Amino acid sequence: MQISLLTNVGQKRSNNQDYVNVYANKQGVQLIILADGMGGHRAGNIASELATTELGSLWVQTAIADLNSVREWYVEHLEAVNHTIRAKGEQEEFHGMGTTLEAVVIIDNQMIYAHIGDSRINLIRGEELEVLTSDHSLVNALLKAGQITPEEAAAHPQKNIITQSIGQKDPVEPDIAIKTLEMGDYIVINSDGLTNMISNQDIYDIMVSDVSLDDKAETLIRFANNAGGLDNITVALVYIDKEES
Repeated sequence: MQISLLTNVGQKRSNNQDYVNVYANKQGVQLIILADGMGGHRAGNIASELATTELGSLWVQTAIADLNSVREWYVEHLEAVNHTIRAKGEQEEFHGMGTTLEAVVIIDNQMIYAHIGDSRINLIRGEELEVLTSDHSLVNALLKAGQITPEEAAAHPQKNIITQSIGQKDPVEPDIAIKTLEMGDYIVINSDGLTNMISNQDIYDIMVSDVSLDDKAETLIRFANNAGGLDNITVALVYIDKEES
Protein backbone atom coordinates (compact mmCIF):
# COMPACT_ATOMS: atom_id res chain seq x y z
CA MET A 1 0.00 0.00 0.00
CA GLN A 2 1.33 3.41 -1.00
CA ILE A 3 0.24 6.66 0.66
CA SER A 4 0.81 10.26 -0.42
CA LEU A 5 -0.26 13.31 1.61
CA LEU A 6 -0.17 16.89 0.36
CA THR A 7 -1.73 20.19 1.42
CA ASN A 8 -1.65 23.67 -0.13
CA VAL A 9 -2.95 27.05 1.00
CA GLY A 10 -4.52 27.77 -2.40
CA GLN A 11 -4.62 31.09 -4.25
CA LYS A 12 -6.97 33.19 -2.10
CA ARG A 13 -6.49 32.25 1.57
CA SER A 14 -3.85 33.75 3.85
CA ASN A 15 -3.50 30.63 6.02
CA ASN A 16 -4.08 26.91 5.69
CA GLN A 17 -6.94 25.56 7.79
CA ASP A 18 -6.59 22.01 6.45
CA TYR A 19 -4.54 19.34 8.20
CA VAL A 20 -3.62 15.80 7.18
CA ASN A 21 -1.47 13.06 8.68
CA VAL A 22 -1.07 9.30 9.04
CA TYR A 23 -0.51 7.40 12.28
CA ALA A 24 0.50 3.76 12.91
CA ASN A 25 -0.61 1.88 16.02
CA LYS A 26 1.27 -0.85 17.91
CA GLN A 27 0.20 -3.43 15.31
CA GLY A 28 1.44 -1.25 12.45
CA VAL A 29 -2.15 -0.50 11.33
CA GLN A 30 -2.27 2.95 9.79
CA LEU A 31 -4.93 5.60 10.37
CA ILE A 32 -5.17 8.41 7.80
CA ILE A 33 -6.88 11.59 9.02
CA LEU A 34 -7.81 14.62 6.92
CA ALA A 35 -9.51 17.65 8.49
CA ASP A 36 -10.75 20.97 7.09
CA GLY A 37 -11.09 23.56 9.83
CA MET A 38 -13.41 26.52 10.16
CA GLY A 39 -13.59 29.56 12.39
CA GLY A 40 -12.33 33.11 12.50
CA HIS A 41 -8.71 34.24 12.82
CA ARG A 42 -6.57 31.17 13.59
CA ALA A 43 -9.40 29.05 15.03
CA GLY A 44 -9.90 26.92 11.91
CA ASN A 45 -6.32 25.73 11.58
CA ILE A 46 -6.12 25.09 15.32
CA ALA A 47 -9.33 23.01 15.17
CA SER A 48 -8.17 20.84 12.28
CA GLU A 49 -4.68 20.27 13.69
CA LEU A 50 -5.89 19.63 17.23
CA ALA A 51 -8.58 17.18 16.12
CA THR A 52 -6.12 15.29 13.91
CA THR A 53 -3.25 15.14 16.37
CA GLU A 54 -5.44 14.22 19.34
CA LEU A 55 -7.15 11.43 17.43
CA GLY A 56 -3.79 10.27 16.09
CA SER A 57 -2.19 10.23 19.54
CA LEU A 58 -5.04 8.06 20.81
CA TRP A 59 -4.65 5.69 17.85
CA VAL A 60 -0.92 5.07 18.27
CA GLN A 61 -1.57 3.77 21.80
CA THR A 62 -3.86 1.00 20.55
CA ALA A 63 -3.14 -2.50 19.27
CA ILE A 64 -6.36 -2.69 17.24
CA ALA A 65 -6.21 -4.97 14.20
CA ASP A 66 -9.85 -5.85 13.41
CA LEU A 67 -12.69 -3.93 11.82
CA ASN A 68 -15.23 -4.21 14.65
CA SER A 69 -12.74 -2.75 17.11
CA VAL A 70 -11.99 0.10 14.71
CA ARG A 71 -15.70 0.88 14.40
CA GLU A 72 -16.11 0.98 18.19
CA TRP A 73 -12.96 3.09 18.48
CA TYR A 74 -14.30 5.59 15.94
CA VAL A 75 -17.59 6.01 17.79
CA GLU A 76 -15.95 6.54 21.19
CA HIS A 77 -13.01 8.69 20.23
CA LEU A 78 -14.59 10.90 17.59
CA GLU A 79 -17.06 12.04 20.25
CA ALA A 80 -14.19 12.57 22.70
CA VAL A 81 -12.41 14.78 20.16
CA ASN A 82 -15.70 16.56 19.42
CA HIS A 83 -15.93 17.40 23.11
CA THR A 84 -12.34 18.69 23.18
CA ILE A 85 -12.87 21.02 20.21
CA ARG A 86 -16.24 22.17 21.52
CA ALA A 87 -14.72 23.03 24.91
CA LYS A 88 -11.89 25.02 23.32
CA GLY A 89 -14.41 26.78 21.07
CA GLU A 90 -16.10 28.18 24.15
CA GLN A 91 -13.07 30.42 24.66
CA GLU A 92 -13.62 33.85 23.14
CA GLU A 93 -10.54 33.74 20.88
CA PHE A 94 -11.61 30.38 19.42
CA HIS A 95 -15.36 31.02 19.24
CA GLY A 96 -17.06 29.05 16.48
CA MET A 97 -14.13 26.75 15.78
CA GLY A 98 -14.80 23.37 14.24
CA THR A 99 -13.59 20.99 11.57
CA THR A 100 -14.66 18.34 9.13
CA LEU A 101 -12.89 15.01 9.52
CA GLU A 102 -12.24 11.95 7.39
CA ALA A 103 -10.62 8.90 9.02
CA VAL A 104 -9.52 5.81 7.07
CA VAL A 105 -8.12 2.47 8.25
CA ILE A 106 -7.31 -0.46 5.96
CA ILE A 107 -7.11 -4.01 7.34
CA ASP A 108 -7.06 -7.21 5.27
CA ASN A 109 -8.14 -5.39 2.09
CA GLN A 110 -11.10 -3.87 3.94
CA MET A 111 -11.32 -0.11 4.33
CA ILE A 112 -13.31 1.18 7.29
CA TYR A 113 -13.85 4.91 7.22
CA ALA A 114 -15.55 7.61 9.27
CA HIS A 115 -16.93 10.74 7.64
CA ILE A 116 -17.99 14.03 9.24
CA GLY A 117 -18.67 17.16 7.18
CA ASP A 118 -18.11 17.90 3.50
CA SER A 119 -14.64 16.62 2.78
CA ARG A 120 -14.81 13.46 0.68
CA ILE A 121 -13.57 9.92 0.17
CA ASN A 122 -13.58 8.54 -3.38
CA LEU A 123 -12.70 5.12 -4.74
CA ILE A 124 -11.27 4.71 -8.22
CA ARG A 125 -11.47 1.20 -9.65
CA GLY A 126 -11.04 0.41 -13.30
CA GLU A 127 -13.02 2.93 -15.33
CA GLU A 128 -15.16 4.25 -12.47
CA LEU A 129 -14.89 6.85 -9.73
CA GLU A 130 -17.26 6.15 -6.83
CA VAL A 131 -17.96 8.87 -4.27
CA LEU A 132 -18.18 6.93 -1.00
CA THR A 133 -19.27 9.81 1.25
CA SER A 134 -22.33 12.03 1.27
CA ASP A 135 -21.73 15.65 2.26
CA HIS A 136 -23.12 16.67 5.64
CA SER A 137 -24.23 20.03 4.27
CA LEU A 138 -27.35 22.14 4.02
CA VAL A 139 -27.19 22.14 0.24
CA ASN A 140 -26.85 18.36 0.05
CA ALA A 141 -29.86 17.98 2.36
CA LEU A 142 -31.89 20.25 0.06
CA LEU A 143 -30.69 18.27 -2.94
CA LYS A 144 -31.65 14.93 -1.38
CA ALA A 145 -35.09 16.34 -0.52
CA GLY A 146 -35.60 17.36 -4.13
CA GLN A 147 -35.91 21.02 -3.24
CA ILE A 148 -33.06 22.10 -5.52
CA THR A 149 -31.46 20.69 -8.66
CA PRO A 150 -27.81 19.59 -8.98
CA GLU A 151 -27.18 22.72 -11.06
CA GLU A 152 -28.67 24.92 -8.33
CA ALA A 153 -26.63 23.07 -5.70
CA ALA A 154 -23.37 23.77 -7.53
CA ALA A 155 -23.94 27.54 -7.36
CA HIS A 156 -25.91 27.78 -4.10
CA PRO A 157 -24.94 30.77 -1.90
CA GLN A 158 -25.09 28.59 1.25
CA LYS A 159 -22.92 25.86 -0.22
CA ASN A 160 -20.41 25.98 2.63
CA ILE A 161 -22.88 25.49 5.50
CA ILE A 162 -22.27 22.05 7.01
CA THR A 163 -24.61 20.11 9.27
CA GLN A 164 -22.08 17.87 11.02
CA SER A 165 -18.67 18.87 12.35
CA ILE A 166 -16.15 18.12 15.06
CA GLY A 167 -16.74 20.81 17.68
CA GLN A 168 -20.55 20.97 17.47
CA LYS A 169 -22.72 21.17 20.59
CA ASP A 170 -24.72 18.03 19.85
CA PRO A 171 -23.09 14.58 19.88
CA VAL A 172 -21.41 13.96 16.55
CA GLU A 173 -22.98 11.35 14.26
CA PRO A 174 -20.28 10.11 11.89
CA ASP A 175 -21.06 8.03 8.84
CA ILE A 176 -19.05 4.83 9.31
CA ALA A 177 -18.81 2.25 6.54
CA ILE A 178 -16.68 -0.60 5.21
CA LYS A 179 -15.54 -1.04 1.61
CA THR A 180 -13.79 -4.10 0.18
CA LEU A 181 -10.70 -3.13 -1.78
CA GLU A 182 -8.99 -4.76 -4.74
CA MET A 183 -5.47 -4.58 -6.10
CA GLY A 184 -5.14 -1.54 -8.34
CA ASP A 185 -7.67 0.55 -6.40
CA TYR A 186 -7.01 4.20 -5.66
CA ILE A 187 -8.54 5.98 -2.66
CA VAL A 188 -8.77 9.77 -2.87
CA ILE A 189 -9.44 11.60 0.41
CA ASN A 190 -9.74 15.34 -0.05
CA SER A 191 -10.96 18.62 1.40
CA ASP A 192 -13.64 20.50 -0.52
CA GLY A 193 -10.98 22.88 -1.83
CA LEU A 194 -10.30 20.20 -4.44
CA THR A 195 -13.81 19.10 -5.41
CA ASN A 196 -15.17 22.66 -5.52
CA MET A 197 -12.54 23.51 -8.12
CA ILE A 198 -12.23 20.47 -10.40
CA SER A 199 -14.59 17.77 -11.62
CA ASN A 200 -14.67 14.10 -10.73
CA GLN A 201 -13.64 13.41 -14.31
CA ASP A 202 -10.52 15.52 -13.82
CA ILE A 203 -9.75 13.65 -10.60
CA TYR A 204 -10.21 10.31 -12.32
CA ASP A 205 -8.02 11.26 -15.30
CA ILE A 206 -5.21 12.44 -13.03
CA MET A 207 -5.38 9.38 -10.79
CA VAL A 208 -5.12 6.88 -13.66
CA SER A 209 -2.28 8.77 -15.36
CA ASP A 210 1.09 7.04 -15.62
CA VAL A 211 2.99 9.01 -12.95
CA SER A 212 3.94 8.36 -9.33
CA LEU A 213 1.44 8.74 -6.50
CA ASP A 214 3.26 11.85 -5.26
CA ASP A 215 3.05 13.34 -8.76
CA LYS A 216 -0.69 12.62 -8.85
CA ALA A 217 -1.13 14.53 -5.58
CA GLU A 218 0.85 17.48 -6.92
CA THR A 219 -1.15 17.48 -10.16
CA LEU A 220 -4.50 17.45 -8.36
CA ILE A 221 -3.50 20.49 -6.35
CA ARG A 222 -2.06 22.27 -9.37
CA PHE A 223 -5.31 21.76 -11.31
CA ALA A 224 -7.35 23.13 -8.39
CA ASN A 225 -5.10 26.17 -8.11
CA ASN A 226 -5.23 26.75 -11.85
CA ALA A 227 -9.03 26.70 -11.62
CA GLY A 228 -8.93 29.50 -9.06
CA GLY A 229 -7.71 27.90 -5.83
CA LEU A 230 -10.45 29.60 -3.82
CA ASP A 231 -9.84 27.48 -0.72
CA ASN A 232 -7.12 25.41 0.90
CA ILE A 233 -6.55 22.16 -0.99
CA THR A 234 -5.58 18.90 0.70
CA VAL A 235 -5.38 15.33 -0.57
CA ALA A 236 -4.51 11.97 0.93
CA LEU A 237 -4.02 9.35 -1.77
CA VAL A 238 -3.79 5.59 -1.28
CA TYR A 239 -2.83 3.00 -3.88
CA ILE A 240 -3.51 -0.67 -3.22
CA ASP A 241 -0.56 -2.33 -4.95
CA LYS A 242 -0.58 -5.64 -3.04
CA GLU A 243 -2.69 -7.72 -0.68
CA GLU A 244 -2.94 -5.95 2.66
CA SER A 245 -2.87 -7.74 5.97
